[in-house]
Amino acid sequence: MDAPEQKKGFAWQPFTPKGVSLFARASWGRLLLVQFLFAVGIAGAVIWFIHEDWFPVAERAINHLPQAAEIRRGRLQWGGESPAVLAEGRFLAISVDLRHEGQARSPAHVTLELGELDYKVYWLPGCERVRYPNGWTIFLTHNEAGPWWGAWSPAILAGAGLIVVSGLMIFWTLLASIYCGPGWLLGVFANRDLKFTGSWRLSGAALMPGVLLLLGAIFCYGLGWLDLVRLALAAAIHLAIGWVYVVLSILKLPRHAEAAAAGANPFAESKVSEPVVSPPAKGTNRTGH
Repeated sequence: MDAPEQKKGFAWQPFTPKGVSLFARASWGRLLLVQFLFAVGIAGAVIWFIHEDWFPVAERAINHLPQAAEIRRGRLQWGGESPAVLAEGRFLAISVDLRHEGQARSPAHVTLELGELDYKVYWLPGCERVRYPNGWTIFLTHNEAGPWWGAWSPAILAGAGLIVVSGLMIFWTLLASIYCGPGWLLGVFANRDLKFTGSWRLSGAALMPGVLLLLGAIFCYGLGWLDLVRLALAAAIHLAIGWVYVVLSILKLPRHAEAAAAGANPFAESKVSEPVVSPPAKGTNRTGH
C-alpha cells in the first residue's frame, strides 16, 4: 500500500525557514503580494522619518528666507546673508554659501548647501554637486515658498513612498535573481525537490526576514538611537540574513522523489532469487541408467 501524498503547505509567512520554503511551490502573485506588503511597511517608516525629522527643518528654513531671492537662468540671486545656516537638526541642515567656502557646514547627517551656480549635498558617501537648471525660475522668498510648501508637502511624502516601494520591488527582483542560482545548486547537491523557478521564488521570500531588521533600524534611526553608520550596517546585515534563510529554507524542502525512494531503507537486504530445481521423474535412476 502506497504512503499517502504529503499535503501541501500554505505559503503566507516568510518569517521561518519552513515558511520561506513553502514559497518554492507558491504562485508568483503570492510572492509579489507579500513583497509589496513589506515594501509598504518600509515606505511607511521612511515617510514617518521624513515627516518627523526633515520637514520641520525645511519649514524653519522657509521661515528664514529673505524677502528677495530667486534662481533664474541657472544662478542664485540671494538677497540675504551668506554664508548662513537657515535651519539645522540632527538629521538635516539647510544652508547658503554662495562661494562654497565651507563656513556654513553643519554636523547634521545630511546638509543641503545652496551656492551661486549650484547646490551641494553632503552626506555619508561624500558630496554631490548639482548645477541649477538654466530654464527654470524658482522663487525662494518666504511669501512664495511658504504656500508652495504647504500645498506640495503631502505630494512630496506620497512621491517618496512611491519611490521607496517601486525601488524595493526592483531591488528585491535583482537580488532574487542573484540568490536563486546558488540556491538551486544547493538544492541539487542536497537532493531537494527544487526547480529553478521555485528557487527564485524561495530566494525572493528569503529576503523578507532581513527587511524586518531594516524596518526596526529605520525607526531607531529616526528616534536618534542609531547613527547613519549603524543604519548602513543594518542595511548590509539584512542582505546577509537573506543568504542564511536561503540555505535554511532549502534544507527544509522535501527530498527529491528518486533520492527519497533510494534512501527509504538503506539497510534492507536485496532478495536474490535462487534457481528452482525440479524433482527427478519417477522411475529414473540417479546414475542415469
